[in-house]
Amino acid sequence: MAQYTPMIQQYLQIKAQVPDAFLFFRLGDFYEMFFDDAILAAKELEITLTGRDGGAEERIPMCGVPYHSAENYIARLIEKGYKVAICEQVEDPAEAKGVVRREIVRIVTPGTIMEDKTLQSSANNFIMSVAEETLQDGGQRWAIAACDLSTGELYVTDFEADQEQLYEELNAYDPAEVIAEGGLQAVVHRFHEQMNKKMLITTSGTRDSEIAERHFPQQELDALSSAARICIDQLMTYLYDTQKRSLSHIREIRRYDKQQYMILDPYTRRNLELTETSRDRSKKGSLLWLLDKTVTAMGGRMLRRWVDKPLLSKQQIEQRQEAVECLVGQLITREELRQQLREIYDMERLVGRVVYGTANARDLNALKQSLRQVPQLIELAVSSGSETLQQLVQDTDPCQDIAEWIEQTIVDDPPISVREGGLIKPGCDEKLDQLREASTNGKRWIAELEQRERERTGIKSLKVGFNKVFGYYIEVTRANLHALPEGIYERKQTLANAERFITPELKEKEALILEAEEKMVDIEYDLFCRLRERIAAETGRLQKAAEMIAVIDALQSLATVSAERRYRKPLITDQYDMEIIEGRHPVVEAVLGADEPFIANDTKLSYDECRMMLITGPNMAGKSTYMRQVAYIAIMAQIGCFVPAGEATLPIVDRIFTRIGAADDVIGGQSTFMVEMKDIQQMTARATPRSLVIIDELGRGTSTGEGMAIAQSVIEYIHDRIGCKTLVSTHFHELAHLEQSLKYLQNFRMDVKESGEEVTFLRKLIRGAADTSYGIYCAKIAGLPESIISRAYQILNTLEIRTSELQSAVASQPVQLSLFDDVAAIQESSEQRQPDLQHHAAQPPAMQTLQPDVQPAATSANSVPSAQNLQISDVPHPAAEVYKRVQEADLMNMTPLQAMQFILELKSIK
Repeated sequence: MAQYTPMIQQYLQIKAQVPDAFLFFRLGDFYEMFFDDAILAAKELEITLTGRDGGAEERIPMCGVPYHSAENYIARLIEKGYKVAICEQVEDPAEAKGVVRREIVRIVTPGTIMEDKTLQSSANNFIMSVAEETLQDGGQRWAIAACDLSTGELYVTDFEADQEQLYEELNAYDPAEVIAEGGLQAVVHRFHEQMNKKMLITTSGTRDSEIAERHFPQQELDALSSAARICIDQLMTYLYDTQKRSLSHIREIRRYDKQQYMILDPYTRRNLELTETSRDRSKKGSLLWLLDKTVTAMGGRMLRRWVDKPLLSKQQIEQRQEAVECLVGQLITREELRQQLREIYDMERLVGRVVYGTANARDLNALKQSLRQVPQLIELAVSSGSETLQQLVQDTDPCQDIAEWIEQTIVDDPPISVREGGLIKPGCDEKLDQLREASTNGKRWIAELEQRERERTGIKSLKVGFNKVFGYYIEVTRANLHALPEGIYERKQTLANAERFITPELKEKEALILEAEEKMVDIEYDLFCRLRERIAAETGRLQKAAEMIAVIDALQSLATVSAERRYRKPLITDQYDMEIIEGRHPVVEAVLGADEPFIANDTKLSYDECRMMLITGPNMAGKSTYMRQVAYIAIMAQIGCFVPAGEATLPIVDRIFTRIGAADDVIGGQSTFMVEMKDIQQMTARATPRSLVIIDELGRGTSTGEGMAIAQSVIEYIHDRIGCKTLVSTHFHELAHLEQSLKYLQNFRMDVKESGEEVTFLRKLIRGAADTSYGIYCAKIAGLPESIISRAYQILNTLEIRTSELQSAVASQPVQLSLFDDVAAIQESSEQRQPDLQHHAAQPPAMQTLQPDVQPAATSANSVPSAQNLQISDVPHPAAEVYKRVQEADLMNMTPLQAMQFILELKSIK
C-alpha cells in the first residue's frame, strides 16, 4: 500500500475490516467509495463513476453521495440486500496531525435498519439467529432467536433438530437477515431458495458470551437451553459488532414453546394468504388486510403477530374474546378508543431511537404527544366493563412525568437537526438565556445599523445582509460607491453590480453575535442529549406502556371488524367436533361487497359420524373457496376474533395443512405433482387427530389411473391412520364409492343448476357426489374459441358412445369370476376399517378419549392388488393364458376405458 497516498492507505485499512460491505468513507460533505465498491455502487445506485489520483499509476475508480442525502442511498442498497459500513471523521480536522482519524461508527444491514423511511410501519423487521447443540445421546437441538432492533423485541425458542420446524419459524418471522453458521447456513439457504424470500444470510464471525452476560440478568440466561444460549450469544455479538452503541432497549428475552401456537407450515401460509397474497405478495386481499383496522403502527405489528401465531390455549383465546365481545357491544367506547389511538405515534420505535441516540427533538415531541393520550386510554379501558382490558391496564404506568420533562424543555416546533439550535425553551438554562439576550440585542443593533448608514451616506438602496460564508456585510451598488465616506468602509467582497463592505463597529458586533450563537448551539445540543439520556433510562416503563397500547389497538381492530361484518362469537372447545352454521369466506365476502351476497355453507365434522368430507363438483363452483373458509374460520377463532358464520362451535386445531392451487417449483426442479406429493408427505408425517387437513384436487398432475390410486390411498391413510378433520376435493367422481367402505367419510358436492346448454353454479354445498365436472362449459365461459368448444363436445360424445358400447359388450358376455376369487378374498369389508390413532402419543386431555374401535385394514388401499399376489395352481387353458396376461398387465397405469378394453380382450381368449 506504500504506493498509495496516506488517505487511500487509511481507506484500504478500514475497508479490510468490512470486506462484505460497502464502505461509505466520509470526505468533507460527501461519502466516497473507491475501487470495486465504487464500480458496483455506481451500477446499483445509478450514479456517475469517476476517478481520482491516489498515488498509483492508474486512476482509482471513485463515486460518492452527499452526506445530507446519504440515508436514501443507503436505503436503496439495503433494499437490494447489501450491507453498508459508515465511516466518519472522529477528530477535529483543525487539530489533526496528518490524515484525520476515521472509524466505522455503524454497519447498516437489512436486519439492523433503524430509519423510518426504510422500515414498514405495520410490520416488524426481524434479524434472526439460528444455532445448534449436540446432545449427549448424539442427537441435536436447534434454537432460533428473532430480534427487531427498531422496537427492542427479542423472542427465543428451541426444538429437536428438524428442518421443517425451522422453516416454520423462518416463515412466521419472515426475517430480513439470518445469522447462521456451518451446516445450518446451508439449511437456511435451501429455505431461501424454495420460498423465494428476500433475506440476507450472514455469519456472526466471533461469538462472545460475555456480551450477553453484561446485557441481560443472569437468571434470564440461566433459564435458556444450551442451544438457545448459543443463539443469544451469536445474535448479541453480531449486533454489538455492527451497531457499536447502546442496545439497552433490548431488555427482555421472551422465551416461548412452539407448542403454544398453531403450527402453520410455509406452504399453508402461502396457500391461505394469511398476511400477503401469493400472486404479488401484497397485503390487500390477505386475511390480515381484512382484519387490520388498527390505528397505530404498534397495533398493526401486534395484530400481524397474532395472525402469524394463532393460540392453542383455550383460556387465552377466551380472554381475547371477552374483550372483543365487550367492544363489539359498545360502539361509543370503541370509537373513543380509536380517537385516542389516532393521536399516538409509534412509541416502540421512538423509544428505540431514543436509546440508539438518533432521536431528534421532533421525535421527543411525538413521544410527549403519545404519552398525553395514555391516561384517557387507561380510563376508557377501565370503564369498558371488560375484565381483560381492566387487567391489561391495571399496572400500567402512564409516564406523565416523562411527558412533562419534554414539555418543559423542547419548543413546540423544533427544527429537524439537533445541531443547529432553536430546540430548547427559554428558562431551561440561565447561561443559554444570557447568550440569547446578547444575540438578540446584537441583531437588533444590526437591524438599526442599516437605517443609520442610509442616513449617513444618503444611499437609500444600501442594505445590511448576512450569509454563512462571509458573515455580516454592508452592500452598496456600483452606481453609489462614490457616496461612501473614505476610511470607514473596508471592502469584503466584489459582486457583478455591487460591492460588500464591513466596518470596525460591525466587525465587533459580528464577533459577539456569532460567538453567542455558536455557544448557544453547543449548550442546546448538550441540554437535548441530557434529556434524551434521561428518557432512555426509563425505557422499561415506556416499553410497557407501548405494549399495552398495541394490545388495546389489536383488540379494538378485531372488535371493529367483527361489528362491521356482523361476525359471531364462536364457542371454543377442547373436543373433536367442529360445527359451522352458515359459514362464509371473510375475504371473498369483503371483496364482493353488498352488491353480490356471499352464499353461506354449513360444515359439520364430528368424531362419531363425519371426520372427512369428499367434495366433488366442477371448477368455479366454489370448492376451493369453501375449504379455505373453514381454515380461515379456525384461524380467526384462535386469534380471538369473531367469525363469519351464523353460529360456530370450534375445537382447538393444533395445525392446519393445505394443498390448494397448482404450482411448479421451477428452481427446485419439481413438477406440480411432485410438489403436491411433498406436501402430502408432510401431512401424513405430522398431522394429529387435532389437525385440520385441506387438500384441493388430490391426485392431479399424473395419469388418471395413478392419480386415482394415489388419491384413494391418501384418503384411506388419513381416514384410517390419523383420523383428523379433513376436507378433500377431487375431480375423480369414481372415488365417491369410498363412502361405502370408509365409515367416517361422507360425499358432498357443489350444487349446479342446468337449463338447456346453460349451467349455473349455485355455490351451495349439498350432500352426495357429483357425476360430471362441466370442464368444457368452464372452458367456454373462460373465452376459448367456439370451434374448440364444439370440437371438445364432439370428442366427449364419441368417448361416451364408445364407453357405453364397451359396457354393453361386457354385460352381454358371461363372466367367469372364479379367477378373481382370491382377489375378492383379500378385500376387506368396510366394517373392519377404523382409524388407528395410537401412534399420536401426545394428545390434549379432551382428545385422549378418542380411541380406535379396531385395527386398520391390512391393505393400504382398496385398489386391485398386483397379479403376483394371486395363488392359482393347476389352472387349465384358457384360464392359464388369462392369468399370464393379468400378471403382465400394468393395471395401476390403466385408465378406466383401457381397463374395460383389457377385460374384453381377456374375454376373447379361447
